[in-house]
Amino acid sequence: MQIRVATEADVQAIRTVHEASIRGLGSETYDVEQVDAWAAGVESADYAAVSHDGFYYTVAEIETGAVDGQSVVGFGTLAWCEPDGYQADVDAEVTAVYVHPDVARDGVGTALLVDLERQGRSEGFRSLGLTASTNAVPFYEAHGYVRVRERTHEFSVREGTGVEGTVVEMRKGLD
Repeated sequence: MQIRVATEADVQAIRTVHEASIRGLGSETYDVEQVDAWAAGVESADYAAVSHDGFYYTVAEIETGAVDGQSVVGFGTLAWCEPDGYQADVDAEVTAVYVHPDVARDGVGTALLVDLERQGRSEGFRSLGLTASTNAVPFYEAHGYVRVRERTHEFSVREGTGVEGTVVEMRKGLD
């Protein structure tokens, strides 16, 4: 497996992994309506951040029989700003760690998160926050993140449609 900085050429693969992860892993703790609303956001998601300042976008690749010899199986993002609406005081936010369900629990998510934390340290951040789906909370706890609070999140693309679920704000010090 290789962890590398994402490029514009990875956008479609990232979109594919994102939806597969939501549908394949999100159903562990969310119902069909919640998963469908969450996954619907993938189509309108702006993955252009792979080339923007203030974000670190990384992908995990594994060798396959594909023409290019590589396949994106996960991605992670780190935003350089203090997140809005957080209760915890944090310097930056892990905005995504998504892994294709075919490689879940094979170390891909850990490798991505370790890379995001390494980047955060290199930028001088002392703490990271994130909003975890309930199915991902044990993963983050195993990596030293602590629960700050649970809150309700609207999953749907269009606000006000009423598809909500519980998410967990988490924090980790990078000292």
